Amino acid sequence: MELLTGPSLGDKFTLSLGAMDNEDLLTSLRRDAPALLAAARSAGPGQPIEACPGWTALDLVWHIGEVHFFWGTMVQRRFTDPAQVDPLRPERPADEEGIFAFAEGSASMLIDALSTVDPSTEVWTWSAQHDVAFVVRRMAQETAVHRVDAERAAGNPYRIDAELASDGIDEFFFIHLPVEDAPLEGSGETIHFHQSDGDGEWLAHLTPSGVEVSSGHAKGEAAARGTASDLLLLLWRRLPGSDIETFGNRELLERFLGWMDLG
Repeated sequence: MELLTGPSLGDKFTLSLGAMDNEDLLTSLRRDAPALLAAARSAGPGQPIEACPGWTALDLVWHIGEVHFFWGTMVQRRFTDPAQVDPLRPERPADEEGIFAFAEGSASMLIDALSTVDPSTEVWTWSAQHDVAFVVRRMAQETAVHRVDAERAAGNPYRIDAELASDGIDEFFFIHLPVEDAPLEGSGETIHFHQSDGDGEWLAHLTPSGVEVSSGHAKGEAAARGTASDLLLLLWRRLPGSDIETFGNRELLERFLGWMDLG
């Protein structure tokens, strides 16, 4: 079993996760960005987004446009400080078509920047990995999960591709968890996550200093088993624990799922 722990913040490194390379992730982003906007149009601007209380489909479009604009600008300008983007941020357009136009333009700018700038180029990120490769993965994953939000609002059944979802689970465990401000502490409790449509297995180990995650087969006090898409959506609170096969200490699993601040 391979133990992967979070690197110290400030270290410059490239974290290789899953089986997806830079081009695979870009292909996913090129597919999901326009599909997200198409689903949001189909849903209608006022349709609520279930996973984001208070948001409508139009709010989701504005959000993803802002996200794509921020990271596209960061990469395009090779910025090393997020404050450099702030003066360039546009105000939210007053009308629906203006918001969609902004989101479409932002996605195009982001994809162009990520497709033309070397992945090893240094840029600011909130993680310990300060390069364009981090942004490629983050934007592919962010867009895929929000596509699920838009597709659900439109009443469309949609699953994230297994390879992309498995890569997203790695990202969740080995990039997001290590930078949490308030680590989840424990006294040795373990939770096993088992992908049913591929080889992915992860064990979260709650220690007095926080969560450590290992990849590979192991037995946990609590366990969740499902497709990679379902496991990823479970972690990002798009799927309740009751909708996935679980074993053992359910209270421990729910404690883990409810801990991270995903706001």
